[in-house]
Amino acid sequence: MDHTTRFDGRAGDYAAGRPTYAEKLIDHLYDRVIPKGATIADIGSGTGKFAKHLLDRGSNVFCVEPNDDMRREAESELSRYQGFRSVNGNAEHTTLGDGSVDIVTTAQAFHWFDTQKFRRECTRIMRHGGKAVLIWNIRDPEQLINRELQSIYTKYCPRFGGFSGGIEKDDIRIKEFFGGRYDYVSFDNPMTYDRDRFIARSLSSSYSLKEGDDRYGEYIDALTELFERCAEGGTVSVTYRSAAYIGE
Repeated sequence: MDHTTRFDGRAGDYAAGRPTYAEKLIDHLYDRVIPKGATIADIGSGTGKFAKHLLDRGSNVFCVEPNDDMRREAESELSRYQGFRSVNGNAEHTTLGDGSVDIVTTAQAFHWFDTQKFRRECTRIMRHGGKAVLIWNIRDPEQLINRELQSIYTKYCPRFGGFSGGIEKDDIRIKEFFGGRYDYVSFDNPMTYDRDRFIARSLSSSYSLKEGDDRYGEYIDALTELFERCAEGGTVSVTYRSAAYIGE
């Protein structure tokens, strides 16, 4: 199956509901990983949630995204940045030139890639000494609201296979990609949602039901009931950590 089509029609909910990334993670990358003046390829860039952090720091960023809806949303949001370049490509064929970038990043997307083909493409497009950074916003699985969300997704969403595409810490796919040599960092990234953003966050997921699907109404009712039960002052807090795997 072409995984990119799973995000058709989800760009608006993705932009509205997906969390940003911890500023401490971005600080760490610019202090320790990303050299001054670096050119970055952000692969599977989606609506530009992670790329915006890089553009805010003045970097030149190729945002490589195969889904038309997501790419157009990013273009709408990020075209004001001088360093932004939108690219219709994918992880296995970015369309970028040989040795054209210093750093490759991918946020919330690596679990969709063919690991070995992506590794070869990174090797091709990166200059000597370049580094790759794999990033996820990871939920706290012990937080009550996350446990209950998992139950709702398991009940209503047949394609749900776990948060973050079922990727695990130090996943074998990550080890194979880096040849077993990488650094791992993570930073607290708590998020606060009102009801609309809370529901949009669920609807942005590749496995989520869409309007018109069987049991969609029940699904939305379950999400709404969970929000109302957990909300204080009209919002809920969801515990995330922004985590990154970094290596050559």
